[in-house]
Amino acid sequence: MRRTTRFRQLLAAPDILSMPCCHDALSARVLEQAGFEAIAAAGFGLSGSLLGRPDIGLLEGQELIRQYERICAAVELPVFVDLDTGFGDVNNVVRAVQAAERAGVAAVFLEDQTYPKRCGHMAGKQVVAVEEYLPKLRAALAARRDPDLVITARTDAAGVLGLEEALRRAHLYAEAGADLVFVEALESVEAMRAANQVLASCGTASMANLIEGGRTPLLTAAELQQLGYAVVAHPCGSVFTAARALQEWAAHLREHGGVAGFRGRMLDFDAYHQLVGLEAIRARQAGWEEA
Repeated sequence: MRRTTRFRQLLAAPDILSMPCCHDALSARVLEQAGFEAIAAAGFGLSGSLLGRPDIGLLEGQELIRQYERICAAVELPVFVDLDTGFGDVNNVVRAVQAAERAGVAAVFLEDQTYPKRCGHMAGKQVVAVEEYLPKLRAALAARRDPDLVITARTDAAGVLGLEEALRRAHLYAEAGADLVFVEALESVEAMRAANQVLASCGTASMANLIEGGRTPLLTAAELQQLGYAVVAHPCGSVFTAARALQEWAAHLREHGGVAGFRGRMLDFDAYHQLVGLEAIRARQAGWEEA
């Protein structure tokens, strides 16, 4: 089954889809082995992983696409990815969507921020006019070659122009044909419920985005499902956890001059190779050599 088709099945299933974000191919493998049914990759984690910098629009489109290729090659799961603002006009959007398809992704999202964009939970972001965003959304929908590729519309208007405008945009984006709509950085359960009511009236699935220390309440998957969400993404936990673990390992090594007291918090040589699939690679190689 194509990963796009599988993602659509998960989106339509009665239970909410819990979807953590990876920040590189290694973290993608960890999430796959943990048993998740789909994963995501977005600018926040990739900016940290690739550049060691915040999510303020520093990554170029092709840098993101190349990382999505690596992530999709590392796992069998459907991968949902971030196309920022489309990296330009409608023609850039077409190129970005088709490049993401070739990379093997199952779903994409396109947001209505100005460029350069920033993390949706940061202060100071701005949004474009609806009249500028809708042609990009239409271009994305027309550009896909696989009809099962999920095109997601994201609005950041709530924190800029207010909840009423965000709900208006969510309705317009759903009516324009988005498969999934993502109203970013809602700050209360009441606002989240209102967004889902609007989208339910259009028959369009809704996505929640939860950031530790961000603006949106950190509800459980069950609570989000009760509010009407079909998908919840956890975009920052992977890179936050990796950064903390590295800080702790580095501090221990610097203080003690060795890792004897830290070994229980690390994989060892063999466990790491099991994670990255060395045994399967060696078996495959041996089969070719013996043929």
